[in-house]
Amino acid sequence: MPHLDALETRTHSDRLAALLARLPAQLAHAKTHSPAYARLLADIDCLRITSLAALATLPLTRKSALLAAQQASPPFGGFATQLTGQAARLFASPGPLYEPQGHEADSWRMSRALYAAGFRAGDVVHNGFSYHFTPGGWMMDAGARALGCAVFPGGTGQTELQVQAMRDLGASGYTGTPSFLKLILEKAEQLGVALPRLDKALVSGEALPASLRAWFAERGVTVFQCYATADLGLIAYESQPGAGMVVDEGVLLELVSPGSGQPVADGEVGEVVVTSFDRHYPLIRFATGDLSATLPGPSICGRSNVRIQGWLGRADQSAKVKGMFVHPEQVHAVAARHPQLGRVRLVIQQHEHQDRMTLHAECPAPHDAATSDSVAATLRELTKLRGEVCLCTPGSLPADGKIIADERSLA
Repeated sequence: MPHLDALETRTHSDRLAALLARLPAQLAHAKTHSPAYARLLADIDCLRITSLAALATLPLTRKSALLAAQQASPPFGGFATQLTGQAARLFASPGPLYEPQGHEADSWRMSRALYAAGFRAGDVVHNGFSYHFTPGGWMMDAGARALGCAVFPGGTGQTELQVQAMRDLGASGYTGTPSFLKLILEKAEQLGVALPRLDKALVSGEALPASLRAWFAERGVTVFQCYATADLGLIAYESQPGAGMVVDEGVLLELVSPGSGQPVADGEVGEVVVTSFDRHYPLIRFATGDLSATLPGPSICGRSNVRIQGWLGRADQSAKVKGMFVHPEQVHAVAARHPQLGRVRLVIQQHEHQDRMTLHAECPAPHDAATSDSVAATLRELTKLRGEVCLCTPGSLPADGKIIADERSLA
């Protein structure tokens, strides 16, 4: 079978309708059983959230807010719907940020990405993600075993022993970071050890340059990548190497303008915001801090869900100017005061060792001095910093998701 199940090839309208039909109950569950969402959704009628437009009216939950909530109310900041002792496993990611695991098999939904990468029942999977503290190793482990694969928990380090285990156990697939796979294969070449069965890999956690993908291909290993987090599980995955990532069937994904939380147009760069349907850890409009953009059309493999480009940078573009932080939210607030403005971008440069910022703003009347002066006054009021304003014609600023461009390091 080329697809894991029929969900992957249903029409996108059917998919969206099915997910939106589940959404009110998920929101109500979170509001009833999670103290954090009882507060965040206090004034929300969950039964009325039945469209993407309605979903976009709900507040974002950022990782920084999650960390602050956990520090104030450990261990989960009130976001979990179960007691700590009721979880299957408990994890700690850097921060520390704690995550609970529910009792469902493959609760992170990684089997879908593994299947798209060619993993099948009977494969021997060498798992190079760590099983220590963070859930990475367990995420791939659960997904592979859900497909009927045998898993060797290799973890990280000890490359010579990794090579030996791959050879002796006949590993046919690898999961882990691409850099660690490269180290293992280099060690195998150094030792003169052949790994004839190893022909596929699913990697994550790092960038996969085209040159490195080609390096693996030269050694007979076809490498796919996926986008997943400890908080949300699988978000998107490759079904064709280098052809974008198909969004997982189990999440609602939005791309929003950094700082405003408003959806961007198709093809524009925005921050990845995900709503999960995990009953134990229901993250609603969770802002990942990662930038991406949608790709046109479905995948040639027949999977019909939306595709995204993958990681295109970080959405947190805050910068310190003359000792004071400027945030994307402040830039959007300036634009909101002046409805005639379109896309905006704050450019920070250094001139004669002095910080200088200029707000570039699209405007139908780019030579209107009164508008320029008024926007400059708003910029100073909201940021407490003096900056220049450069009005430009509509459509002239790039749609790359960048709200604050700090060019000082380029000088």
